[in-house]
Amino acid sequence: MELKKTLKDALEHGCWLQTSGTTGAPKQIFQPVEKLRAANEAARIANGITKDSRILTVCTPKHAGGLLAQTMPAYEIGAHIDYWPFNAYSWIRNITDYTHSHLTPDMARAVMKTKRFQEADLTGITVMCGSDRVGNDIINAFTTKGVDFIVNWGMTEVGPCAINKRFSPGDAADYEHTIMGDQTYCQTKIVDGELYVKGDIVVSKGWFKTGDRVSKTGNTYYFHGRI
Repeated sequence: MELKKTLKDALEHGCWLQTSGTTGAPKQIFQPVEKLRAANEAARIANGITKDSRILTVCTPKHAGGLLAQTMPAYEIGAHIDYWPFNAYSWIRNITDYTHSHLTPDMARAVMKTKRFQEADLTGITVMCGSDRVGNDIINAFTTKGVDFIVNWGMTEVGPCAINKRFSPGDAADYEHTIMGDQTYCQTKIVDGELYVKGDIVVSKGWFKTGDRVSKTGNTYYFHGRI
């Protein structure tokens, strides 16, 4: 009930979210309503979320990934949402009751270590993974279990579904650098190796300097670290 009140209030008035602290000291970023609604639409497209989807949220809703990657986009259209603080054993035991979940790379690796994961058939489930580098090992472990696996890049200030790539069951990843994705939901440009973004899913107007070192080959973006 508390989560649904948080979601309702955010969609009416906007909200403050705390950055994860992985790229510096954690700080509070205000999310205006118009940005939230644009980001929700992008996230529904990226994840394939409909009103019939069932979302298992295990990332804290105090951060962008937990609140905005799947949870608020699903809530806005009336899809089912359950929130449990993350536990790898509970996640793998219950995930087949759901259609979607969002994990950090550390969470994904914790799930991969469980015995039940080794025996699991997760066909029909979509997992989005982001907030830190997503390695080939994670992608391949989940796609071999039948998961539609989405590597996602975003920030508290951007998206969080901003650049991503969907891997279908059976797809294999073998990238030299950390892949960010080949689908974009905002304008992008790379200036002196740094990614800049602009659009309705960005909290600021004009071009936003992400501080991320990025390269692009064809339509695919790769992450090389922080400036």
